[in-house]
Amino acid sequence: MISKEKITFLVVCLAFISPTLSKASEGERSYDVVIYGGTSAGIASAIQVSRMGKSVILIEPTERIGGLTTGGLGQTDIGNKQVIGGIAREFYRNIRQYYDRPDSWKWQKKEEYMDFGQTRTEKDEEVMWTFEPSAALSVYQKMLNDEKIGIVYGQRLNRKTGVKKQNDRILLIEMEDGSRYTGKMFIDATYEGDLMAAAGVSYSIGRESNEVYGETLNGVQANRLNNTLSWTISKNGYNHNFSDGVDPYIAKGDPTSGLLPYITEGGRPGIDGHSDPKIQAYCFRMTLTDHPENKIPFQKPSNYNELNYELLFRNYEAENGSEQDQLPWINSPMPNRKTDTNNRRGFSTDFIGQNYTYPEADYEEREKIIQAHRDYQQGLMWTLASHPRIPQNIRNEVSRWGTCKDEYEKGSNGWQQQLYIREARRMKSDYVMTQKNCERIEIVDDPVGMGAYGMDSHHVQRYVDANGFVQNEGNVEAPVSAPYPISYRSIVPKKGECRNLLVPICVSSTHIAFGSIRMEPVFMVLGQSAATAACQAIDSEKAVQDIDYFLLRKKLLEDKQVLELIIQEE
Repeated sequence: MISKEKITFLVVCLAFISPTLSKASEGERSYDVVIYGGTSAGIASAIQVSRMGKSVILIEPTERIGGLTTGGLGQTDIGNKQVIGGIAREFYRNIRQYYDRPDSWKWQKKEEYMDFGQTRTEKDEEVMWTFEPSAALSVYQKMLNDEKIGIVYGQRLNRKTGVKKQNDRILLIEMEDGSRYTGKMFIDATYEGDLMAAAGVSYSIGRESNEVYGETLNGVQANRLNNTLSWTISKNGYNHNFSDGVDPYIAKGDPTSGLLPYITEGGRPGIDGHSDPKIQAYCFRMTLTDHPENKIPFQKPSNYNELNYELLFRNYEAENGSEQDQLPWINSPMPNRKTDTNNRRGFSTDFIGQNYTYPEADYEEREKIIQAHRDYQQGLMWTLASHPRIPQNIRNEVSRWGTCKDEYEKGSNGWQQQLYIREARRMKSDYVMTQKNCERIEIVDDPVGMGAYGMDSHHVQRYVDANGFVQNEGNVEAPVSAPYPISYRSIVPKKGECRNLLVPICVSSTHIAFGSIRMEPVFMVLGQSAATAACQAIDSEKAVQDIDYFLLRKKLLEDKQVLELIIQEE
């Protein structure tokens, strides 16, 4: 694994050998393409720019590249593997090659690993869809090192005055420390859409009303607790809600005692199908292990407050389900006796309702929100493993697990920095992807990738229902009929707002359509397509909105992107 110091050295070397860099003034560097955000989309973008012979800088605001792909999301949600091509498939092929090496198996034998998550790797596949965070980081670093890519760590955009524009074009971006990067093209590959927002591009936050785009699954979803969507297995399982009769008040039955923590004040969740500015819950995708030599037991946080978990206790006390139904997580197995652990049931790892201000918050406030999520989740895991009010069978199972000694940074106790930002800002461009696209009612004619996962929203708020009991609201799990194309127009802003910016993560889409698009493999695909378009815009000296789509399509297909699938009629 290459060290950060070596990567920095490579960046310095590039500054001396690149003609573009050598002309840059002190404190300001110039590139063909400037990418802000070292996520999976940012990495795919940088690789593609390099391969198309353009100079590129990849700026990562934290000290770790890869975003969620190296931050715990090792269970790859796809929906249909055939839609993943290009650099994204190359990444998963490299993951397979990584695990073909005997030295990659430290904590278990290769033949002992059984993949039974949502996206399973078949025996004869050349790729592998599940992986440890450290494996993804190693693969990404090698892929980047094989290219001519400058990488900068730990530099955050000055979001107030750091984007300099002229004639609807970004000239340069400035970091908090004063570093400046000029470019012909810019790509916002952040989960938050920070560059996009600072550049004055239109965006949305929250849920649209169904009537705005003729949808049925957007807006408030309070009356869909027992809907008939095919993915909704059971009310207390994959619909992630409470058992009947869980009291919301500090003193049971006494509204004057006040609501328990994390329940929305004011009672009602809103009118079904109507808009609100709230966003679906975040969590940490924990990497756990049950190997005694690699396990860090769950620890009680110093600021632990038992009242924060009273709803958890009451939910267990209200039900008499089987041990399997009561387990509080989806524990997908990763290699080396590790997991990708995700939210499940009414009170779990999702910190419902505690992220509303995150998209627009300044960096200091975001750090507080991230820490609050970490404190909540650490307290939750200690509670599940050790608290006497948790059923004994649950304590026995949860306490078998712990965070990993060999994942993430030193001193982190096995906890990652990367929060699962399921949704933040979403661009509003000349084309908005909607539920109709996901259901192939409307099919775009300018695809730059395909989506295939179901329309998936986690819960948005916790409230008191008409019967005086606690409920969660916002969960939607609706399948798509078949893979569907994603429009090029949805990754570029309106021309009058910015002519040299592409946005492969915070795409122009509704809340419910983004619930399908927001998968890491899709972000990689869109990142590669955005980079290809950026390079063609440079060559043709055109705005990104004006490039020849047929030339873009030709290049994408040459690079093995998948833009359409033959749909077999039954």
